[in-house]
Amino acid sequence: MEEGIHIALAAEQIGTLFGVPITNTLVTAWAVMAILIAVAAWVGLRTREVPGKAQLLFETTFGFVLDYMEETLESRKLAVRFFPLIMTMFLFVLFSNMLEFTPGIGSIVIEHGEETVPLFRSVNTDLNMTLALAIISFLVIEVTGVVVLGFLKYAGKFVNFKSVLGFFIGIIDLFSEIARLVSFSFRLFGNIFAGEVLILIVTFFVPLFLPVPLMLFELFVGFIQAAIFALLTLFFIKIAITEPH
Repeated sequence: MEEGIHIALAAEQIGTLFGVPITNTLVTAWAVMAILIAVAAWVGLRTREVPGKAQLLFETTFGFVLDYMEETLESRKLAVRFFPLIMTMFLFVLFSNMLEFTPGIGSIVIEHGEETVPLFRSVNTDLNMTLALAIISFLVIEVTGVVVLGFLKYAGKFVNFKSVLGFFIGIIDLFSEIARLVSFSFRLFGNIFAGEVLILIVTFFVPLFLPVPLMLFELFVGFIQAAIFALLTLFFIKIAITEPH
């Protein structure tokens, strides 16, 4: 019987560790973290007073991002404080998306029960992972608003009894804050999962030539989605620390 296209919405389980299910998206997340840690260690160990080309590239890129964050947050202190979070989010999402298209990754499979499942799968095609990232971003935004403005002033953005219009605007703002959990997680999940399915279908029906430009396009989409996730977190932090008016 001819093998068809296998599309799984949920991440496939490949085993257990101390009774905890291990999925292929979790394995990919571990691989991405290992790559980022290795690159960071390599750059750190090769840091010199007179920078080489690689060090200069990293310093220029990070300097540009830090200056942009300072301009957005209007505070060098806040920019330095949130730079590790914003940059880590961007790099983690970006490398997770890029690893999906690394040659040979999809061909590595493992037997689990009676099924053969891929060992690696794009991290952001797992809604649990994108939701976890969204929760981290949401908590950072809300806690930052409370710490910078104070609890009462920050809560005053959402609970306003000075006027009827102000009260309803506050309620709308409150629901929009909660809705970020959905928009953050589903935007990233939807775009990456749709791209994975599209490439899978095209590769099945038109295996020559056409998948290559689509993969290049999806690499671009993966970069854009990583940038959007990081930038939205930054912009919402800025909104959270802005004085209510």
